[in-house]
Amino acid sequence: MLSAFDHDMMRRALTLAERARLIAPPNPAVGCVLVDAAGTLIGEGFTQAVGQAHAEVMALRDAAARGHASAGATAYVTLEPCAHQGRTGPCCDALATAGVRRVVAALQDPNPRVGGQGLQRLRAAGVEVALGPSAVAEAARELNLGFFSRMARGTPWVRLKAASSLDGRTALPDGRSQWITSPAARDDGQAWRARACAVLTGIGTVLDDDPLLNVRLPGITRQPALVIVDSALRTPLDARLWQVADRRVFIATAVTDEARQQPLRARGAQLLALPGTDGRVDLAALLARLARREVNELHVEAGHRLNGALLRAGLVDELLLYLAPRLLGEGAGIAALGPLGSLDEGPAFAWHGVERVGPDLRLLARVPGRECFDEPAR
Repeated sequence: MLSAFDHDMMRRALTLAERARLIAPPNPAVGCVLVDAAGTLIGEGFTQAVGQAHAEVMALRDAAARGHASAGATAYVTLEPCAHQGRTGPCCDALATAGVRRVVAALQDPNPRVGGQGLQRLRAAGVEVALGPSAVAEAARELNLGFFSRMARGTPWVRLKAASSLDGRTALPDGRSQWITSPAARDDGQAWRARACAVLTGIGTVLDDDPLLNVRLPGITRQPALVIVDSALRTPLDARLWQVADRRVFIATAVTDEARQQPLRARGAQLLALPGTDGRVDLAALLARLARREVNELHVEAGHRLNGALLRAGLVDELLLYLAPRLLGEGAGIAALGPLGSLDEGPAFAWHGVERVGPDLRLLARVPGRECFDEPAR
């Protein structure tokens, strides 16, 4: 049975985990708090950039730096300590070696390489283990929705972002779209882009807008990868997207001609030849391929044709929509879906959140039940 103090410490660990959201991917964002037998907080930490220390090790280091021994302490952590040797060592062993007496984990790790083994190894080492509380578990899972999606489904969590007028127009008939929404909405959209492992766009957007599609927020140290759906390999070698340093660029294509792929490889792109039966890129296969490259959240910023293709294929999990309080009449829409034979043929979503951002609205909508992955029993 968890005490009120346990609940408080788990909420503190969750706050720490939120600080890892922009730096930890593709690892999950995890927070850890260490408390001694007298109830004094002696160390805390959160997962660092990939290849660096996880939350538990950061908390142990923090305790040592403060002059505290971790023997006999309780560790509150928002995800089961890992039990495998990856880019770093097993965190369950680090806690046991440090003499931690008790571990409270929000929920089990969905990674099949862990999946309860971390908790088992802690118990085998004589460490008391508890799960919960459920409210923190739910929040920790939501924080790492893309990681859970990749582990449970073998595909990223796909979030489609669009900015439009109240009547659903994303551009005027001549293509002009700057700017439908406010600077506040655009900054908010940058924050959502920053948390993704990769940004997906189509060749139409690249040719029409020549965008950078990078994160331009202060203090950002990790750029999401860029994925371009380019069936016929028309990505220009002088496009602005190549100007972004330290970013992986993937080009998904239906062309298998090495001579046409080589110039783009020389520019730094990784080519993914995924031809579908219609001569276009197989989008479902693309998602599976990106998951194998450790993409958790896939942030879509594309035109109405690619948006429509993803929606028609049932590959979009969530909509992130910014609505400006204006009407534009004629112009491009969010997605090319029609013509539909009936209202029931349109993709259905359930509201997940509505918030005002500056003068605009931010709407979140999800496919009902899509986030209900299979999980280990609590």
